[in-house]
Amino acid sequence: MAAPPELNLKDLTGDYTMNKTLSDDIDAILTLQGVGWWMRRAISFATITLHVQETHAEGEPYKIDIEQTATGGIKGTTEKRVLDWQTREHEDHLFGKLTGRSRWISLDMVEDPFLKENWETPGKDAEGEEGKGFIESWVHNEERDWITQQVWGFQVIDGTRYYARNIVVTQKEERLTALLVYDYKGKPEKKPDSDDGLDYGEHD
Repeated sequence: MAAPPELNLKDLTGDYTMNKTLSDDIDAILTLQGVGWWMRRAISFATITLHVQETHAEGEPYKIDIEQTATGGIKGTTEKRVLDWQTREHEDHLFGKLTGRSRWISLDMVEDPFLKENWETPGKDAEGEEGKGFIESWVHNEERDWITQQVWGFQVIDGTRYYARNIVVTQKEERLTALLVYDYKGKPEKKPDSDDGLDYGEHD
């Protein structure tokens, strides 16, 4: 389903399923990040759904909680992002020990050209803090020494509007990119109640 025009990064609350036809293959990225062959193969066949809850109180940073579920018996993950660019630690069953942070950004703050590509320009009513219309997520795995940087927003593909993420993963001299595209499935029936998660200002 297309993302409705009123949906924006100030209120992402809803359910989203990864569109694997429009998304790039992430097997090479998962390999670089240390995910084993059996898990990568299971992910390639699974339907991956994001259950998103975004909140914002006056004078406080935006907070985005994402419960990610997958078919095929794959254990889900929970991500808790605070858009204040403060570094937080997290241990993920899939990616290990991580540090990450998140924030609102404008595209002139982005250096990597891939992260700037193909974004819909948000209207004034869709901009977040300080008039910034996009979200940046940054994560570092110290043990394997890889960094994942993401920019979130909306893209129009073949005339249809989607929530999307442009992703760059680096490890020493290696650099991989991917576009992830999500079908909007509507508002969630209930708020996820897991508290095991990624409590940072960023990462996927």
